[in-house]
Amino acid sequence: QVQLVESGGGSVQPGGSLRLSCAASGSIFSINGIGWYRQVPGKQRELVAVMSGGRTNYGDFVKGRFTISRDNAKNTVYLQMNNLKPEDTAVYYCNVDFLSGDLKRVRDYWGQGTQVTVSS
Repeated sequence: QVQLVESGGGSVQPGGSLRLSCAASGSIFSINGIGWYRQVPGKQRELVAVMSGGRTNYGDFVKGRFTISRDNAKNTVYLQMNNLKPEDTAVYYCNVDFLSGDLKRVRDYWGQGTQVTVSS
């Protein structure tokens, strides 16, 4: 059993900041990739930021506003979001690609999502 616990979402005014956290726990041998996606109603889920294979990738819309970081000892990923805009309003989902305790590859394991609302 693997659990992804997301936190840090909420409401903020334009220009504000939020920090999302996602802690992975349970039967995890190693994490290959971990990151964040977001989705608004009626649209496809899109990449926000991901760390995988020693690389970090951001969605084109990030443009230096967001920073992803990772604490390997805690199996936790963070997303620092600055200069938030109304169009950043979405449900943000944590996504993990990992080897389970019995060494099975598990791809696209999702958290429950956390709402981010940017509004004046």
